[in-house]
Amino acid sequence: MSWTHRRRWTSAAVCGCALILAATACSSGKDSGSTESGPQHSTGAISLVYAQKQGDQEYFINEADGARAKAKELGIDLRVVNLGNDANKAVTELRNAVNQKASGVIAVVPDPSVGPQLVQLAKTGGVALLTSDDQVCVNGPEPASCAKENLVPRVGFSGTQMGTEVGARAGQDFKKFGWKPEETAIVDAWKQDVTVCTDRVKANQKAFKDTAGVDVKVIEVGTDNTPSDAQNKISATVSGNRSVKNWIVMGCNDENVSGGVAAIQNAGYAADNVLGVGLGAYLACKEWRGGKPTGFKAALFINGRDVGALAVQTLYDYLKNGKPMPAEAFASTTMVDSTNWQQSGVTCN
Repeated sequence: MSWTHRRRWTSAAVCGCALILAATACSSGKDSGSTESGPQHSTGAISLVYAQKQGDQEYFINEADGARAKAKELGIDLRVVNLGNDANKAVTELRNAVNQKASGVIAVVPDPSVGPQLVQLAKTGGVALLTSDDQVCVNGPEPASCAKENLVPRVGFSGTQMGTEVGARAGQDFKKFGWKPEETAIVDAWKQDVTVCTDRVKANQKAFKDTAGVDVKVIEVGTDNTPSDAQNKISATVSGNRSVKNWIVMGCNDENVSGGVAAIQNAGYAADNVLGVGLGAYLACKEWRGGKPTGFKAALFINGRDVGALAVQTLYDYLKNGKPMPAEAFASTTMVDSTNWQQSGVTCN
């Protein structure tokens, strides 16, 4: 997947524990356990580990490919590890990175509760730490309740921005279809302990209401962010709400929307009575490629390759040149549907 990105860097480099990179801390002022030394300008070979949750998911496959391409370009030794959904494996792999004298680790954690442990391992082991996609807090298990200065630097997308685009598109289509609010319900599905997912969902609900200009019943469904779990959970939701005539499906990612659309259509609803707006486009495109009617009406295209490449570049610049890492680095996004997904650069495997 590729499209022209205008990368947007937000915030200056964070000073203090939020950077929690090996042998890094504040350039002024002490925190407990910090080391006060600044970024090291590496003159030797740089080796990185990219430890990803759900590494067999299309988005993360693309992210790994982008990271490998950038590492090859920069002459970096890169090892990509699939953590699946095992948070304990994230801890194990960071220990392995320390033992193998890796220069740095880029982590997409399956569960943010292991964040403080990863941060401490990286700090004491002399390994630079950067996160991609999901947030990690230095001193607590819940990024949502973490002070901004205590969030580990992150490369990815803005959850609020993405959710806003999804909700606005759903609101526009709702009005275009002429559905009545009292006959319609919204299913919003996501893994509810993942902060960036919650950011997306809160934003899509607000943007939908702002765009549609009406109140529509919202049913929030907790899932593990996979299509199968979303389908199972939303099937039960539909069974308990048979009076609903039209369904709107949104969530954290394409997986939740794909599972939700399948559940609703399997329950006997026609594609014309389902409005799914995904986030990723890597599953939505498979529906459109077949040419059959589908409730999966649109999706926000996010390019994992660009995130992987940007993460590697960010950590390289820090290690090689001492360039401070920004609190967050975001890539832009594009809304696509069955009429324009191929022209927009979505690859559909």
